[in-house]
Amino acid sequence: MKVISVVGYKESGNESVVSALVRNLSGFGTVGTIKYMEGQLLNPAEIDAGRHFDAGADTLIEITGTEAAGTEIVSFSRDLNLEDALDMLCDQGLDFAVVEGFKESNLPKIVTGDLKGGSNVVFRLPADIDMHEELTATLVGIAIAQPDRYTLEALIKKVRKNPAIRKAGAIGTFSGIVRELAGNERTSKLEFEKYEPEASKALDRIREELKQKEGILEVLIHHKTGVIKAGEDIVYIVIASAHRTELFPALSEAIERIKAETPIWKKEFTEKEEFWVHDRE
Repeated sequence: MKVISVVGYKESGNESVVSALVRNLSGFGTVGTIKYMEGQLLNPAEIDAGRHFDAGADTLIEITGTEAAGTEIVSFSRDLNLEDALDMLCDQGLDFAVVEGFKESNLPKIVTGDLKGGSNVVFRLPADIDMHEELTATLVGIAIAQPDRYTLEALIKKVRKNPAIRKAGAIGTFSGIVRELAGNERTSKLEFEKYEPEASKALDRIREELKQKEGILEVLIHHKTGVIKAGEDIVYIVIASAHRTELFPALSEAIERIKAETPIWKKEFTEKEEFWVHDRE
């Protein structure tokens, strides 16, 4: 899923930019949106949803509509943050997410009006600019060029869409996570750097060579970069195979080859020190 955000002061034209993006990105795939509602609360006492949360619920799912008109499902969670919301959209197998607001995030940003600063700004627009066809096409191109965000659930959904899944008897997954405790040492986080484009080429080669093995129908691999905290996910591998006896050796080979053949470097942060792991090996 590709993610782009639109940020700016109130009344600077964010809504028209978001609408243009959603309308035009929908021609390239499925689109979800996230909007920051500053100062608005879900649970005034007179609303049923608020009563559920006041009673102690952590998640609320509302289903509205009728069988004839179709139904709409809305989910609210007490402690939902931006990363959780993005993962929820990604889990649904969406192709794009357009985020309105969240100025302090690290997402790629289209800035409207005279908002200053901000990280990862990819384009700036004057306030209330006319979203003509050429400008909209430029912004759509920027959104399409963003790196993909994946969750394990999204990769499984992608595997299931492969026509070869009709021959599959098993789907297996591997999730590598940041180990917090190793002996008496505590790791708070890891930082990963990829040497591109060689890292992506290596991952593609591993995928394609594994798919040549007897009974292996599909292989998907996603390795995250940047800072990843203890307990969080690092790498996902999803493999579909005709039989389970072919599946497990392929999963094991995939992770070993990723570690041995892919130019991805790992920096470890412990309570006592920080160091690049390859310098210790």
